[in-house]
Amino acid sequence: MAKAKVTAEIPIGVKLRHLYDLQCIDSEIDQIHILKGELPMVVSDLEDEIGGLRTRMSKLDNSKQELEKEQSNHKTNVKMAEDAIKKYEKQLEGVKNNREYEALGKEINLQRLEIQLSEKKLKEIVDQVKAKKLTLETIEEKVQAKEAELSEKKEELSKILEKTEKEEQTLLNKSDKHRKKIETRLLHAYDTIRRRYRNGLAVVMIKRNACGGCFNQVPPQLQLEIGLRKKIVACEHCGRVLVDDNIQEVES
Repeated sequence: MAKAKVTAEIPIGVKLRHLYDLQCIDSEIDQIHILKGELPMVVSDLEDEIGGLRTRMSKLDNSKQELEKEQSNHKTNVKMAEDAIKKYEKQLEGVKNNREYEALGKEINLQRLEIQLSEKKLKEIVDQVKAKKLTLETIEEKVQAKEAELSEKKEELSKILEKTEKEEQTLLNKSDKHRKKIETRLLHAYDTIRRRYRNGLAVVMIKRNACGGCFNQVPPQLQLEIGLRKKIVACEHCGRVLVDDNIQEVES
């Protein structure tokens, strides 16, 4: 009769060492992600801000052009009114009765009023165009400053990506290798705890008699049990797996 194959049980201390090593590797990967994650966001925000400023500049420029067109129209109106006055004044020299004289005088007054209104509008438009030009210059300076900052951040991001790409891939390979050493049940628990916390810490050392994750005190009796490595112990406050500060001495 064939004997059943017996698989040696991995000691708890070794399981804890495997979990701790995986946590250290994953924490390094997390730091790279944090470093990479901030800069792309900064770059994206700068691009959006520059896009918004350029849109505003475009609208201001269109508005300025409309004002300049209106300005040109009023200048034309003034010239036409001045020409009309000259024509009417010349006609006055040949009038034969008061009725014609009064009619021409009325037309001259109307043209003078037209000139006054156009000149008043021209002054307003000149002030508006001047204000818009000043605003455009201010925005343009801001855009140039933002574009310089964007260029700097893109270069910084490019260097970081170039520097960390190989390092991150090496760490990812190490993480995959270490994950194969850990049983499915523990690995699932580890991943679940990591997802629960922003810092991704699922396995932490006891530091100064406290949990290295939530910093709540760990009772002396529990610390003793953790040091014996006879079972896997979780922090009663945050649920993270607790290891003693000599865990790295355990041969994996």
